[in-house]
Amino acid sequence: MLDAEGIAALFTREGQYLCARWGRPVAPVIFGLTDESLAVFRDATRAVLAHARHPIADTDPEMGANMLTFFVRDWDELQGIPDLDRLTGQSGLPERLKASAADQYRLFRFDADGAIRACMAFVNMGGALADAHPGQLAETLAVRAMLSFTRDVVPTPELASLIRAAYDPVMPAVATDPSHALRLAARMDREG
Repeated sequence: MLDAEGIAALFTREGQYLCARWGRPVAPVIFGLTDESLAVFRDATRAVLAHARHPIADTDPEMGANMLTFFVRDWDELQGIPDLDRLTGQSGLPERLKASAADQYRLFRFDADGAIRACMAFVNMGGALADAHPGQLAETLAVRAMLSFTRDVVPTPELASLIRAAYDPVMPAVATDPSHALRLAARMDREG
């Protein structure tokens, strides 16, 4: 059972609590997949957004796309993305990912009010994820992009309930007080 303490742990890094959800419709775009795989990932993203009752859009008025997922076979392929440093706000990202033997990396951008404005995910399919089931990977990536989780999460019915609770219109789009986890737990109990 995911209780308030467990929920708080999902959003706490270095003693700081931050639970943020999307504050605008999500306009996803995926790079580096074949057409047949692309459909699986699009459908999973739509399903996770529908479950959260959050809108999806063809474009974001400011950014065009605001949920960007890049699939590569090797981190060196990221060198081919124009202005990657400017896009991510991080220099030397491919080298750092390669040095840490990461299989994926996710970063968020936030609006002035702290709500999620954009999410970028980079997925290396040449390593540990080479044999991942496309449907499971698609759902996992979509779920991890829904809230400002401080660690990797795996889709479960409880996690789906948590996301739905966080997207309830009565809940704030951004919370920095750990007592927010108590409210999420109570709302999950109500739905369960």
